[in-house]
Amino acid sequence: MANPLTAAVTTPGPTATATAMATGHAEPMAGAEGIRKVVSARSDAVGGVIDTLDGLAVQVGATRFSVWDFVVVVGVLALVISIAWGASRLSSRLLARATRLDLTQRLLIEKMAAILIWTVAILVGLDVLGLDLTALTVFSGAFGLAIGFGLQKTFGNLIAGIILLMDKSIKPGDVIAITDQGGKYTFGQIRRIGIRAVSLTTRDQKEYLIPNENLMINQVENWSYSSKNVRIQVPVVVPYTSDIALAETLMLEAAGSVKRVLKAPPPTVWLDSFAENGVAFVIHVWITDPEEGTGNVRSDVLKGLWRLMRDNGIKVPFPQRDLNLRDTETMREVIAALRGRRDDPDAD
Repeated sequence: MANPLTAAVTTPGPTATATAMATGHAEPMAGAEGIRKVVSARSDAVGGVIDTLDGLAVQVGATRFSVWDFVVVVGVLALVISIAWGASRLSSRLLARATRLDLTQRLLIEKMAAILIWTVAILVGLDVLGLDLTALTVFSGAFGLAIGFGLQKTFGNLIAGIILLMDKSIKPGDVIAITDQGGKYTFGQIRRIGIRAVSLTTRDQKEYLIPNENLMINQVENWSYSSKNVRIQVPVVVPYTSDIALAETLMLEAAGSVKRVLKAPPPTVWLDSFAENGVAFVIHVWITDPEEGTGNVRSDVLKGLWRLMRDNGIKVPFPQRDLNLRDTETMREVIAALRGRRDDPDAD
C-alpha cells in the first residue's frame, strides 16, 4: 500500500503541471514579452539591452507598461502602416494597368482593396501585439455607438462615395452644375471622388469639396451623364427697323465661325420676344467640351456678330426714354420763373 505522504509529494499539482508544460513545451507568445524572449535567446547582448528597457516600467493597477513595450508598439505600428501603404500603392499601380476597366470601375476596386488591406493590417498588428481580439467586443460596441452619434456623417459619406462609383451617376471627369452657399450658380469638373468628399474644380480654379452624401440626397445637374454635348444660349436684341431675315443670317454666320461650336447639331436662331428696345433673338449653339467653359463661347459669338452687324448696317439698340411734361398752371409758373432768371443779369 502506497504511503499517502509519498503520493502527495510525488503527485504534481495544477501549478506544477502548468510550469512543467511551459518548461517542456514553449508555447508561441505574442506581444512585447514574446519578442523579448525570442531575441534574448538568439543574442545575449541585445537581450541585455532589451532587459534594461523592460526594467523601466510603470505599474498601473494590474497592468505593467515598460519602455520596451512602447518600442514594440511603435515598431509594429510603423511596420503595419508601411506595409499597408505599400500594398495600397501596389494595388493602385496594378489597377492602372487594367485597361479593360473604365475609370469608375478602377476607382471602386481601388477603394475596396484599400479598405480590405487596411482592415487586414490592423487585425494582424493587433495579433502581433498580443491583444486578445475577443476583448475588442466592448470596443466594437463603443465604436458602433460612436458611429451612431459622432461618426454618422463620416460613414454616410464613405458609403455614399462607394454608391456613386457603383452606379456611375457621377464619375471623375464629369461636368456638373452646383449652387454654392451664397446662392451663386456655377459649374465645374469633377477631379476625384474621395472617401469623404468629391473634388470639384471650377473655371476660376476654385476647388469645392462637396460631401458625398450631399450628391446623393440633393438634385445635381450632370452635363456629362449620358452625353458631353451642351447647348449654350446667346441672347441678342436688334432694332425694330432691322431686316429680321438678314439679322438671322448674320447670327448663324457668327455662331458657325466659332471653332468650338459643333456643326452637327447646327446652330439655330429663335425669335424670343418683342422687347422694349427691339426684337429679341436667342442663338442656340452646341459644344462638346463644357469643361473648357461656356462664357468664352458666348463671347466669341457676340464679337463675331458685332463685326457682321456693323458691316451690314445693323445697329445695336440702346435704351431710350421720352419725357413728357403736362401743361399745368404750376408748370407754367416754373417755366416763367426760369425764363425771368435767365433774362435777369443780376441773378446769381
